[in-house]
Amino acid sequence: MSKNISKDALNLINKKAGKNITEGAVKKLASTVKPSTLQNEAQLRQLIKSVSAMAKVPVSESTVSEIVAAVKKSGMNPQNMESLMKLMMKK
Repeated sequence: MSKNISKDALNLINKKAGKNITEGAVKKLASTVKPSTLQNEAQLRQLIKSVSAMAKVPVSESTVSEIVAAVKKSGMNPQNMESLMKLMMKK
């Protein structure tokens, strides 16, 4: 992930969550993500739940499953965390 989080992505997160999530909090979470995270369903589910907890927005198990399926189907580049964040915020 780049050193600077796109302000658009951070604004999208805050707008969607209705919370003020700091760039530092996003960077801290992003630093735990490895390319293999998007390939491992258990790790991906944990990432989604971590984002949910950080935003204090509950995510149902069915929504988690939808996000996991969308990530797998998209063949998303694991190096592009911003794309993953945008995909998750659409839910």
